[in-house]
Amino acid sequence: MLQDFQVRFQYPVHFTQNVFDLDNLLLKNLLTIQNFSINVLIVLDQGLDEASPNIQKLVAQYFAKHKEILKSNVRILTVPGGEAAKNDLNLVFNIAEAVDQYHICRHSYLIGIGGGAVLDLVGFAAAISHRGIRHIRIPTTVLAQNDSGVGVKNGINFRGKKNFLGTFCPPFAVVNDSILLSHLPYRDWISGISEAVKVALIKDKDFFYRIQTDANLLKGRNSEAMSYLIEHCAKLHLLHIGGADPFERGSSRPLDFGHWSAHKMEQLSNHAIKHGEAVAVGIALDSIYSMKIGLLSRKELLEILYLFKDLGFRLYFDCLDETEKLLSGLTEFREHLGGKLTIMLLQSIGKGVEVHEMQEDQLIQSLQMLKSFHESGELIDR
Repeated sequence: MLQDFQVRFQYPVHFTQNVFDLDNLLLKNLLTIQNFSINVLIVLDQGLDEASPNIQKLVAQYFAKHKEILKSNVRILTVPGGEAAKNDLNLVFNIAEAVDQYHICRHSYLIGIGGGAVLDLVGFAAAISHRGIRHIRIPTTVLAQNDSGVGVKNGINFRGKKNFLGTFCPPFAVVNDSILLSHLPYRDWISGISEAVKVALIKDKDFFYRIQTDANLLKGRNSEAMSYLIEHCAKLHLLHIGGADPFERGSSRPLDFGHWSAHKMEQLSNHAIKHGEAVAVGIALDSIYSMKIGLLSRKELLEILYLFKDLGFRLYFDCLDETEKLLSGLTEFREHLGGKLTIMLLQSIGKGVEVHEMQEDQLIQSLQMLKSFHESGELIDR
């Protein structure tokens, strides 16, 4: 006997401002697709709670205004933000206990409000509670709004390895509120741009040059330039996820360009380096390597490196000197999916190409070139 069936996944990604404004009906309408009242549990990023002390009041007022959709009062659970959210397995159990305590069934909603790490945690808890409950993501960082928050992956870190525990669990909906970005520290504002550079480099040459043109505006926290970047980047991610291998059944992870070393850098730095910062370095390293093996022109490589520099990224950290440990990230990257090693490199700006091996001597030389660029601003091939 052979069982054969298909499951269709569909979820909207909305762009709005002031999602908790009493007259903004977007969230209310998402929660009232059914003809009966529901329970709602909100998991809130502690970083946002501290940066915007009135956020809990706004949430409470919003649901009080639209109380007809609820069986009981909305419940709010606060969890640590940043990588701390993904390093503590007990947080998963805390959310699961709240799901039980507040009667969040498969027709109720778990809403995550926060950065990508908190949304990863919430999505994982949603996926394993009652074998899957509806969750809505409200991303509050650039990186989460343009990349991680609009995808189908979630998870937490385990045994020092990035996203070792997790599931593929599409959200019920994603709501990107540009006003929530106004509370971001400058470092977080900038670091999320690296994921936009990433997807532009492998998929959209024109987008890369738009980012290059807007570099000063982005550094200056221009909201219009950032809104364009986030929406276009999110669109490219969604197109890829929907049209290729959303649950990563194969061995290819093109949207993880630059990530094999980035994940290892985060681990080696004990997460002092933010994900977006590490991704920028990882992209720079793999771009240099692409030139070293004859794929990418030196001219285009310099455009990439100088864009990161113009955006304010640092492209070398001391943990990169731990060469043997860094290179072990290749093995961990392969093991995460299994199968053969598959790494995305660059053939040109806007065009990626996959390879199935990395030459250690060329990688070490690429690291040395990256270090020289960081120290002198010049690309010296030693």
